[in-house]
Amino acid sequence: MPDDAPTTSLSRLGSDALAETPPGPEDLLRATLVDVAPGTALRDGLDRIIRGGTGALVVLGFDEIVASICSGGFVVDVEFTAPRLRELSKMDGAVVVDQSVGRIVRAGVQLLPDPATPTTETGTRQRTAERVSRQTGFPVIAVSKSMRNVAVYAGGLRHELEDTEEIANRAKQAVATLERYRDRLDEVSHTLLALEVEDLVTVRDIAQVAQRQEMVARIAEEIDGLILELGRDGRLLHMQYEELIQGVAENRRLLIKDYSPRMAGPEQITATLLGLAGIAPPELIELESIARVLGLSKGANGLDRAVSPRGYRLISRIPRIPEPVADRLVDHFGTVQRLLAASLDELTNVEGVGEQRGRAIREGLSRIAESSILERFV
Repeated sequence: MPDDAPTTSLSRLGSDALAETPPGPEDLLRATLVDVAPGTALRDGLDRIIRGGTGALVVLGFDEIVASICSGGFVVDVEFTAPRLRELSKMDGAVVVDQSVGRIVRAGVQLLPDPATPTTETGTRQRTAERVSRQTGFPVIAVSKSMRNVAVYAGGLRHELEDTEEIANRAKQAVATLERYRDRLDEVSHTLLALEVEDLVTVRDIAQVAQRQEMVARIAEEIDGLILELGRDGRLLHMQYEELIQGVAENRRLLIKDYSPRMAGPEQITATLLGLAGIAPPELIELESIARVLGLSKGANGLDRAVSPRGYRLISRIPRIPEPVADRLVDHFGTVQRLLAASLDELTNVEGVGEQRGRAIREGLSRIAESSILERFV
C-alpha cells in the first residue's frame, strides 16, 4: 500500500473499547480493499487484466491449506509486479501470491476447494473464489471476463470494485452531506451546553444530540469505506473527512457518561453505542427510540422529563484537564450546577486540583457559561 494512502478507522466515532474487539470479517475485507486501492501494484495488475479482456483468479495468501487445494500449475516464486500478474493470468488457472502481495508463489493452478463449502455464486470462477476464501480464510479476487468486473471475497463477504470516478463522485456527495450533518450536530450540542448551564435540560435535548451524533457516525462510516477504496486518489477527501469527524468520538463518549442512569464505564459506553448503531434507519428519527437506548425513556412524557448532567462535557471544554482529575471533580460535585457554583477553595480541595489549576477551572467555567448563554440567544 502506498505510504500516503489514507487509512481510517471507524472506531474513532465510538468508544475506545470498540477498537479492542478482535478483527472480524469486515476488518479483513477492509484490509483487502487497501491492497486493491488505486495506486497499488495489485490494482494496476487487475486493471491490466480487465483491459486485456481476460479473466483471473487471485488468491492473496499461501499456506498448507492453500497448497492442499492447488492442483497442477507452476511454482514460480518471483517478485510481484502488475505486468507479471497480467501475463500469468493469461494461463488457464489461478495465481497465488503471498499475504503481503510481495511475491507470486504459484501460477496456472487449478483450485479444488471442498464442494460442500457453501456459496451463493452461480459463475464457475466466482463459486471457486468464494469457496476458496471461506475454506482457507484468505481473500480471493475473481475477475470476470464476460462482465469485466472485479469481485473481492474476504471473511465470508463479497465486494465488487467500482470505477474510481464513480466512487469519487459518491464520496464527494457524502462528504457534503456529512458537512451539513456536522453543522446541525454542532448547533444542537451548543444548545445543550447552554441548557446545562441553566439547568434546563430535558431528555428530548439529550436525544436530539445523540441522534445527530449517530447520523454523523453512519454517514462517516460510508465515507470511510469509499475513501478506503479510493486509495491515493482520496487524499483530499480524507483531509476533509478527518476535519469533519474531529471530536465526535469523544463527545459521544462524554454524552453517555454525563447522562447514563448509572455511572458508565467503557463496557457500558460500548454497549450503548452498539445499541444506537442497531436502531433501524426509520426509527432513528424517533427520539423515543434514542432515549430508550440511552436508558432515559420513562413514562408517556419521558422526553420532557428534566435531567441533570454530571459535568463531563462541561469540564472537557477546559484545556489541559486530565481525565482522572475530571472524574474526581464529577465525583466530588455531582452536578453541573454545583460545579459552576464552586468556589476556588472548594475546587482546590479536590485531589489533583491545586491553586493554579483551580483558577484555570474557575475561569474556564465562567467563560463557558457566559459564551454558551450568549450563543443561545444571539
